[in-house]
Amino acid sequence: MDSEDVASAPSTPVTPGTPGAPLFGGFKRDINNFNGRKSSLLKSCKCFGVEAWELEEGSLPPVSCALPPPPVSLSRKVGAEFIGTFILIFTGTATAIVNQKTSGSETLLGLAASTGLAVMVVILSTGHISGAHLNPSVTIAFAALKHFPWKHVPLYIGAQVMASLAASFVLKGIFYPIMGGGVTNPSGGYAQAFALELIITFNLMFVVTAVATDTRAVGELAGIAVGATVMLNILIAGESTGASMNPVRTLGPAIAANNYKAIWVYLTAPILGALAGAAVYSAVKLPDEDALNT
Repeated sequence: MDSEDVASAPSTPVTPGTPGAPLFGGFKRDINNFNGRKSSLLKSCKCFGVEAWELEEGSLPPVSCALPPPPVSLSRKVGAEFIGTFILIFTGTATAIVNQKTSGSETLLGLAASTGLAVMVVILSTGHISGAHLNPSVTIAFAALKHFPWKHVPLYIGAQVMASLAASFVLKGIFYPIMGGGVTNPSGGYAQAFALELIITFNLMFVVTAVATDTRAVGELAGIAVGATVMLNILIAGESTGASMNPVRTLGPAIAANNYKAIWVYLTAPILGALAGAAVYSAVKLPDEDALNT
């Protein structure tokens, strides 16, 4: 097989499952005709293993090829982002409300496990469709590092905000009048809350960037890694700030409960922390194997 028939891998890592990300080997168009006919379909598929031709014996070796699935439309990706964010906000906020209603029976460990499991489940179910950002901070950080197209950022953030509002008002209708239990408010000073939210979002985005840009990462393990990081962060900062790590985790419940205490902390610190986490991982990551071989 000629080298020009094989599609080269992109040199810049991109977010798996997001617009512009090559999840599978794609077709490469051959502009040359063979005896006046279009090139064979075998030249359009990505072959994962081709043995040496045994022409002297007149036999053909087995060839394993895979055709790429049809591309996922942007509307489907935005829809998956809405559903995934709805599940996450509903689960995390509902657990906090139930914990307040039952005088702390859920405990901090229960709150951490609930949100971490929700993140893991959503990544496993929608990550291959939308990338499962679920968080404006993640979307902005990926776009800033050119792992996600800026033109899609407003659509993703719009879906995340609408999902947060929908989940919050559904919960308000179910649990009213104790909706306040799902709002993230600092228990100490604003400076402490800002620092904690920035650092735990840095931790989260460092891991997210690692599993999203490392070609060796496995989808199932990616969901477990990110979910475990969310659990760890909640155990660290849950008592102090509610461990939002996500502007829409705070925004939707704040609007539904009409409680905007220190909301600026939760709208700014996670974005700054995510930008820092993505940038630091990109700076310290191992170089691509292709770059090492050149």
